[in-house]
Amino acid sequence: MGSVHHMRLDRQAICEMLPHGESMCLLDQVQGWDRQHIVCVTNTHRAPTHPLRTAGGLPMVALLEYGAQAMAVHGCLLAQSGGARMQEGYLAALRDVRLADGWLSDVNETLRIKAEQIFHDGGNMVYTLTIQAQGRVLTSARVTAVGRMVQDKHS
Repeated sequence: MGSVHHMRLDRQAICEMLPHGESMCLLDQVQGWDRQHIVCVTNTHRAPTHPLRTAGGLPMVALLEYGAQAMAVHGCLLAQSGGARMQEGYLAALRDVRLADGWLSDVNETLRIKAEQIFHDGGNMVYTLTIQAQGRVLTSARVTAVGRMVQDKHS
């Protein structure tokens, strides 16, 4: 990553940026970010009370929500650094999705979520996502999100 902001964000700060509320906030920490990248870590996938868990366990497809939340936090951080704020955002497209076999709830290691922004125009963004556990890639995808950024009245 280029000029990394070493400001780490804890779970509470992350949850305040997401519209879901704390029970659906899946990220534990932002480890670092810059204009193009964000790296987050979490262990919430192991929780028996995970909101996306099914009777069989937590499916690997849930990783896409982890990636979407990392993108949302990155968008909020970028907006804040430019004197604006993200008002809303939606996933518009998923491409080149690759998911590991098995159940996410069986992964005992910490998840490392990396999102790299490859395009943005206002609140519209395209990212590549890679989520790993102990160096093993669990998912990768290209994700398009559309959102609305508004200038903060205080800036």
